[in-house]
Amino acid sequence: MGKTIFEKIWDAHVVATEKGGIEVLYIDRHFIHEVTSPQAFSELEKRGLPLFRPEQTVATADHNVPTWNQHLPIPDPLSRKQVNTLEENCRKFGVTHYGLGHPHQGIVHVIGPELGITQPGMTIVCGDSHTSTHGAFGTVAFGIGTSQVAMVMASQCLLLNRPKKMRITVNGQTGPGVFPKDVILYIISKLGTGGGTGHFVEYAGDVFRNMSMEGRMTVCNMSIEMGARGGLIAPDQTTFDYIKGRKFAPSGEAFDQAVAYWKTLPSDEDAVFDTEYHFDAADIEPMITYGTNPGMGIKITGRIPQLDEVSSKENFRKSLEYMGLQPGMSLLGKKIDHVFIGSCTNSRIEDLRLVARIVKGRRKAANVQAMIVPGSRQVADQAREEGIDQVLREAGFQMREAGCSACLGMNEDKIPPGEYCVSTSNRNFEGRQGPGARTFLVSPLLAAVIALEGRIVDARTYAELADVL
Repeated sequence: MGKTIFEKIWDAHVVATEKGGIEVLYIDRHFIHEVTSPQAFSELEKRGLPLFRPEQTVATADHNVPTWNQHLPIPDPLSRKQVNTLEENCRKFGVTHYGLGHPHQGIVHVIGPELGITQPGMTIVCGDSHTSTHGAFGTVAFGIGTSQVAMVMASQCLLLNRPKKMRITVNGQTGPGVFPKDVILYIISKLGTGGGTGHFVEYAGDVFRNMSMEGRMTVCNMSIEMGARGGLIAPDQTTFDYIKGRKFAPSGEAFDQAVAYWKTLPSDEDAVFDTEYHFDAADIEPMITYGTNPGMGIKITGRIPQLDEVSSKENFRKSLEYMGLQPGMSLLGKKIDHVFIGSCTNSRIEDLRLVARIVKGRRKAANVQAMIVPGSRQVADQAREEGIDQVLREAGFQMREAGCSACLGMNEDKIPPGEYCVSTSNRNFEGRQGPGARTFLVSPLLAAVIALEGRIVDARTYAELADVL
């Protein structure tokens, strides 16, 4: 029987199998940041353990860093302590650290791929749920808890139960205005937030093969929002072209040898999956969430379900009450207070280029505060080189410095209570963007057009955007 790409990578990294089927899995790359690493470093010190393989660990500051004036001391004392503690621990244990001011600093799931650290066939972990982003390169990548962070630091291994295998296939041609964010929001709306529980998901079919690496990262990033352990896409020429020439990627003959191995990774034709889903790309339209989890999504022209159309009625009621919405209503025309374009889901140069194309020569609506936060210093530098930052500023957008920013309420970029934010991030939980903040998840295209209009609109109705759509 053939193997899936997940099985090929997982099997190649199993060191031993313990009683009960628990497996010892070797970890190739360990990313850390300022939020989940301090306790793990403390555990090592308390037990007198060294960091087993520091050269396979990479650190950056991203979650609660300010996105204004990063050259100045961090005003918030807790954030300052966390960032400083990360720097001290990395120096003490010999870990590569891309802190504030370093040209490689940025969101951990942005800098790994752009530096060529993320490569097909690897196992990758981080104390962050959206580590699944790296699966876009054909890796087994997943988030871990603080105790597991310490385990990897001490042994470069994890004790794990093997997840089940799921394949989601989307074939056909997507329509106008449909971007990778819409594809994954559509899938989550169909499967629900628990549809992938216990599984590692492989995305297959025309739609994913035709995506850029940035688009694939967006899809894999949100795999966990349907409960999956992670998601991955088989590497192909698009993958190889993206990696080639990056700072930590193999070069010359070593690159050719790596590609030869990477080409063996895609799932065999006779591989068997525990669960399979098939979707028609023609049914996917621009998407928007209306509730307080990513599974509560509708097509931009759709309506919020009626109470009798949902199974979890009490959660549905509570979500709509929090959002200030009603069953059966359309979101079109809804006034918006904030637009946030950023996060590990949609903060790469491709996203910023798209937004700049849409807003060039236009001006954001007066009622909207629009924030653009690049995912890394490298993205910010590239945006300046291409003149993107100037285009965005002239359109009235705030161009900030790299970090997680308003994706989560752990820094200064919070949405005020009761106000509405259209966001390109990955979660719309209660209080995710700040206490009482109300979040609609959308693609960068839709976020840019909504910022210009000041209300929720269907971008497909704008003839002047035909070349972008």
